[in-house]
Amino acid sequence: MKRKMLGLLALVLVLSSMLAACGSKKQSATTADGVTTIEFWAAANPTQQAFWEKMAKAYEQTNSKVKINVSVIKESPSSEASIQAAIAGGSAPTISENINRGFAAQLANSKALVPLDTLSGFNDIVTTRNMKNTIEPWKFADGHQYVLPIYSNAMLFGWRLDLLKELGYNEPPKTYSEALEVNKKLKAKYPDKYFWAKADLADPTAWKRWFDFFMLYNAASGGNKFIEGNKFVGDEKAGVETLKFIDDLRKDKGILAQNVQDPFETGTSLFIDLGPWTFTNWAEKFPDMKYNQNYTLSMPPVPDGVDPKDSKTFADTKGLVIYASATKEQQQAAMDFVKWVYSDAKNDAQWFDETKLPPARDDLTTNESFKAILDKNPELKPYAENVPNAVPPIDNPKYNDLQTFIGQEAWNKVVRGEIDPAAGWANMKKAIEGELQ
Repeated sequence: MKRKMLGLLALVLVLSSMLAACGSKKQSATTADGVTTIEFWAAANPTQQAFWEKMAKAYEQTNSKVKINVSVIKESPSSEASIQAAIAGGSAPTISENINRGFAAQLANSKALVPLDTLSGFNDIVTTRNMKNTIEPWKFADGHQYVLPIYSNAMLFGWRLDLLKELGYNEPPKTYSEALEVNKKLKAKYPDKYFWAKADLADPTAWKRWFDFFMLYNAASGGNKFIEGNKFVGDEKAGVETLKFIDDLRKDKGILAQNVQDPFETGTSLFIDLGPWTFTNWAEKFPDMKYNQNYTLSMPPVPDGVDPKDSKTFADTKGLVIYASATKEQQQAAMDFVKWVYSDAKNDAQWFDETKLPPARDDLTTNESFKAILDKNPELKPYAENVPNAVPPIDNPKYNDLQTFIGQEAWNKVVRGEIDPAAGWANMKKAIEGELQ
């Protein structure tokens, strides 16, 4: 027994030495010959990868003590899964982009992220980049900022302007009653056309609510957070009004929740949610789609009694994070690199021009650095104008389950005429609050 105990003690000492060695290896690995090495994982988008590679090389020329290795996040089975596997395996990068607020909540909940506001230089980025309003809704329930948004697609609705003009309108409706009136005229003139034709309206998949429910709900509620941390804070009045609007459209045969090939481009749908990535595809596939000729863009319509000027929308937006597994030297070096990138608006202009993703700034339409891009691409201007009016996803680790309840209990059922809007809201709220407990 004594020999066994001595053997066990020796084993413990060996393991302790190995762990200590690993710990000191992690500490010493942050610098080699006085150089701090940063691993940067870029989104699997060629234009984004190219941008960060150029930024890394340019920064290295100004700071010989930092080496930045840029590589692409693996997307098999998903970028989120790849990041989680890397964290679990002890091979997480120093910094990565392509992080939405919901996934960031999962990572922050497991202490995998550094609160960016605790690092020197973060406040300088917010000020210099002119993003105070844009970043405010990103604040997490614990008061920290875990993600620096890189771009923000303020999701807009597209309208077939040619159809509107045939119906006697020169611009899109701004309120629910105006929209319902337009739908009645559309159905009277074209029974085979629809106000909103989109199969996703009846699909409970969580992320699909970003591009229907949350766009309208954010507009109706003035940008209410819906869920804050582990608390449901939804605006019942705004939520029921949102669902009733969809129910009224359904009753007037304005909804087609079935697969239709290119419903907006072919004129089957008067109205559709659009992101700025659409236009690159249209340039190749639908060159006849011309902004302010046969289509136009607007913020979401609002309930009667709400000022259309106060309309908010959903922000399809992602940002960068710094991982807690990195050494203090790597964390600060990463923050210094990001601060350098965003210290010059020309870098954001280069990003905007190459990716067509609007930088997460408050001044896109007033800063001269972006004027040439917006003049060349006028369809991007409404997106740029509304970056500060766009609300990012909820900051809860269970965002997938919670958003699925929106569809299963309320949105999808209202679209199919299976439930009253008020009952749908109540059932959804009960399911969400049960999950949050």
